Amino acid sequence: MSDAPDMEDLIDTNDPSFGHVMACVFGIQEHESRTYLRLLDNPGSTVEELANVLDRDRSNVNRSLTTLLEKGLVERERRLLDPGGYVYQYTATPLPEAKELLHGALDEWVETVHGVIEEFGDA
Repeated sequence: MSDAPDMEDLIDTNDPSFGHVMACVFGIQEHESRTYLRLLDNPGSTVEELANVLDRDRSNVNRSLTTLLEKGLVERERRLLDPGGYVYQYTATPLPEAKELLHGALDEWVETVHGVIEEFGDA
């Protein structure tokens, strides 16, 4: 994920969007934060439905969803199909919970930076 924005990128941005903040704090790519935000408006979407809404390739959307699952920003549920088989449906973690995760990750980073500042020169 070398092209994911980082904290320095966030600090250098005067007016970041919520998606940009998510990308920087969670270390995800901006298309992954866009996937999360779109999923907020389209709960229970399949990969194919999201790919159509986002106008992206299904394999790319699937990778984004995998990353979001790992970060705790998306939940996946298996739905059985009438003719047999199943499909996964994805729902974004509710915004208040995502905001808590963001605050927690940012607070942890700030605490680390404060520690580095305090320890500097103590040899």
